[in-house]
Amino acid sequence: MFKNSHEQQAQPHPQEGSSCSWYPPSVVGSTNSSRPATPSSSASNSFNSQTPAEWSHSPSPVSPTEAAGVIALLKDKSVDELRKLLSDKDAYNQFLLSVDQVKIQNNIRDELRNETLQLARNNLDKEPQIMELRNQCRIIRTTELAAAQEKLNELDRQKEETLKFYSPASFMHRLQDAMNVTEEESEIVNRQLLDREIDLGTFVQKYKKLRTSYHRRALIHLAAKTSPIG
Repeated sequence: MFKNSHEQQAQPHPQEGSSCSWYPPSVVGSTNSSRPATPSSSASNSFNSQTPAEWSHSPSPVSPTEAAGVIALLKDKSVDELRKLLSDKDAYNQFLLSVDQVKIQNNIRDELRNETLQLARNNLDKEPQIMELRNQCRIIRTTELAAAQEKLNELDRQKEETLKFYSPASFMHRLQDAMNVTEEESEIVNRQLLDREIDLGTFVQKYKKLRTSYHRRALIHLAAKTSPIG
């Protein structure tokens, strides 16, 4: 009878770690071992919110130094305390948050989150200034830029007219017009002499001047016409 009573008291202990545990098999390990497997202390950025299903999909390697630190925390715990860590989620989370590596990672996460929030606040604070700069740019585009563009267009038009005026074709055309005018003036002077409107001395003076101008222009026209530039 004493033997049967002793066996009945020993039976629940092997089932306590395996049936009640909410951890994956890789974490729980063998219930017969006096030191169950130690869960990873760096599974994710948020150590106290990751589920066992996420552990199996996103394993995180643990360095020997980190593993040694965790083992140092676990080696002085009794078997009952270790089994409680495997079966009690709150106890496990409390232990996990007490690990130095987890504290460091959580502090880094909090610092990054605070910095991100501060940057967001700074951006929001600068929004009125950004809107004001946009309005100023819009005003510049509609007033100053429009006036400058109009002036630039006028200068471009003047440049085109100047280039056109001094082009070889324009020069030849104006030179031909001047020759035609000189020719007409020569005919007028000639008729005035025939009609006795001017005397011979005046005729010679005017006609010589006109014909000299005409032939000088004619020579220039001929030279420009035969030039490779023309």
